[in-house]
Amino acid sequence: MNVWEIILCAFLAFLLAVVLGGLNIAGVFRKWRLKEPPLDKGFIPWLGHALHFRKNPVEFLERMQKKHGNIFTVLLGGNYLHVVMDPHTYGTVIKESKDKLDFDTFASMVVLNAFGFRPTECHHKVVQTMSKKHLRGKRLTDLNQVMMEKLKAVLLPSQDSSRKERSWQEDGVFNFSYKTIFQAAVMSLFGTEPGEDGKTKENATEHKVTQWDLLFANFKKFDHIFPLLAFDMLDPLGKKEAESLRNFFWDVLSVEKIGHKDNISSWVTEQDQSMAETGMTEKMRTQFQLLLFWASQANTGPATSWLLVHLLKYPEAMKAVREELDRVLKETGQEVKPGSPFIQVSLDAIKTPFLDSTIEETLRLRASSFMFRGVVQDMDLRTADGREYMLRKGDNVLLVPFIGLHLNPEIHPDPHTFKYDRFVKPDGTKKEFYKDGKKLKYPIMPWGGGPSMCPGRFFAFSELKLFVIVMLSYFDMELVNKDEDIPPFDDGRCGLGVIPPTHDIQFRYRLKF
Repeated sequence: MNVWEIILCAFLAFLLAVVLGGLNIAGVFRKWRLKEPPLDKGFIPWLGHALHFRKNPVEFLERMQKKHGNIFTVLLGGNYLHVVMDPHTYGTVIKESKDKLDFDTFASMVVLNAFGFRPTECHHKVVQTMSKKHLRGKRLTDLNQVMMEKLKAVLLPSQDSSRKERSWQEDGVFNFSYKTIFQAAVMSLFGTEPGEDGKTKENATEHKVTQWDLLFANFKKFDHIFPLLAFDMLDPLGKKEAESLRNFFWDVLSVEKIGHKDNISSWVTEQDQSMAETGMTEKMRTQFQLLLFWASQANTGPATSWLLVHLLKYPEAMKAVREELDRVLKETGQEVKPGSPFIQVSLDAIKTPFLDSTIEETLRLRASSFMFRGVVQDMDLRTADGREYMLRKGDNVLLVPFIGLHLNPEIHPDPHTFKYDRFVKPDGTKKEFYKDGKKLKYPIMPWGGGPSMCPGRFFAFSELKLFVIVMLSYFDMELVNKDEDIPPFDDGRCGLGVIPPTHDIQFRYRLKF
């Protein structure tokens, strides 16, 4: 064998080793092992089912569940994902120690990609501590009263403009609801410009409409690209847009500017002070403000919109909630009429079972948070039915309550149909829900669970209730086309909280008096 033959053989051996090594990394040679969940790698090396998952996660996961059952493993872009559908097993996964199943690594990656800084366990503890302190109990009650006043400022006009506002106005349900709750919540949490608080709607419109429109428009742009930004999947043009939007918000939310706002919430100020005490730089604290800003607005706006559109579309739901609110106002000695003071409602002092059920039903149909955990070491997972499965180090676990719980026909019969009273008995008490004969601790999980559970969930629920209370007390409203179907949700956004619609639907509204 001459030298060139030797070189050629060596080159071919090297090439074969590279190809085989690449195929091994791509998962081509991964085989199912005894006691592991059913394995489905698809037909494309490395990619596996990534394209189908990205296009429509819910449809893909439902198809895999029908094929493999309540636990299975799929290959997605070089990553092996163990999908768990049985809600009775969710608690086992959520409560597992961080030595075996870790959420922090995934969360840190998302925060770094989207907001530009890497959070630590210390930062996480600050968020949890401040949220428990300020978004529950007496502090939450106080914040709800502020939110009520801001909704009044946004929705109710000055006396001089009331005649115009009493005529029918038209808007998209989603645009109107999202923008209203966005402006009221931002003012409640992040304060107002000096001298702005207390202005009439007319004056606020003259001086601030352009600023609020720009803030809202840029927020929706940022939220639209957030899924790709969070997973570092933007193309160069998208990355340029993301950087421009982040710079915009970092300027608006800079700790220097925040410090000069009026009526800023203690949740924001004390959290910033605590972050500074951990050693966070001013730049990182500004980046953290954007995280707070996005987290406090991204799901509440779409949820408020879905809530209003379902009330408009289902007269029996609107009637039940209106009658309930009329009863509450009567019991608290209040009446909505010309010249009467703005209503004052303490949510912890009133009972609104039908409104609560309507909100829960809306979240059941449209809140689609997926819960990720990284497998830190080889481990056994015992499911609720007593089976044990082996999970490999380096893989990931995905809990999908939107499919396994929210849309499960055994738990929620006729799961794709909106039923405003699904969660309440005729006597106003909470219904109980079961699967396989066992009672479920949570009939829905719109806020996630464990360390990934939304720390602001109680305030978010309050926002939804307050919005409905103000809208139904002070406005007449109806769909422009009563026969138009409720828009479908955007399949591509499933897994990241409340799913936005594919398009808007028009409605008209006017002040009652």
